[in-house]
Amino acid sequence: MYDGHEGQGEMATIMIVDDDPHIRELVGYFLGKTGFEVIEASDGEAAMTLLETRKIDCAIIDIMMPRMDGWELCREMKAAYDFPILMLTAKGETAQKVKGLNIGSDDYLVKPFETEELLARVRALLRRYKVEESRQLKIGTLVLDRDAREVIGEGERVTIPQKEFDLLFKLGSKPGTTFTRDRIIEDVWGMDFDGTERTVDVHVNRLRDRFPEERFGFRITAIRGLGYRLEVSV
Repeated sequence: MYDGHEGQGEMATIMIVDDDPHIRELVGYFLGKTGFEVIEASDGEAAMTLLETRKIDCAIIDIMMPRMDGWELCREMKAAYDFPILMLTAKGETAQKVKGLNIGSDDYLVKPFETEELLARVRALLRRYKVEESRQLKIGTLVLDRDAREVIGEGERVTIPQKEFDLLFKLGSKPGTTFTRDRIIEDVWGMDFDGTERTVDVHVNRLRDRFPEERFGFRITAIRGLGYRLEVSV
């Protein structure tokens, strides 16, 4: 996996999925020149076929494509693989961003875009996107032990309510990633949850009260119209 530093370790492989050959050429040339390995697909079906034999570290996918659009491709990728997805869209409305985040997109970029911004977003996704294999997650000065379902902070182990633990682990697993309320509810409370989005707000406020930033080195930020993201400050 790419470590965020060029010239150190194995370069990441980026898949570009867009039916516009000019976009593929532009993005591919720029990322290739920067040191990434790039593979291309002209639509969603071609992308899924390539993934049967090629391992990638990140996908950049357009929304409007024939045969399989970006929404469906994002769902298919997230169901079968574990890598970050950056969606390209010509629409900047909040509804489009929310839809992308809800189906699993990790970030979005509105066309037209600067190649430098694209590179910065790809690098950020690769830095922060990792699966917590050790079953422990460090967030600021706090450590979450998933097996014991305990929180280790300031030298003490404490147990917090299960949903608060699950919510904190979810947000902390990808610092800087915005999760919509709908996605949080689905992942933490489940598809059959019959409560309201207010439940997420209440649990976030409890976590903020329990773990103040000045003591634990992280904060949970509300992203207006979208949801929440956890940001580490130490």
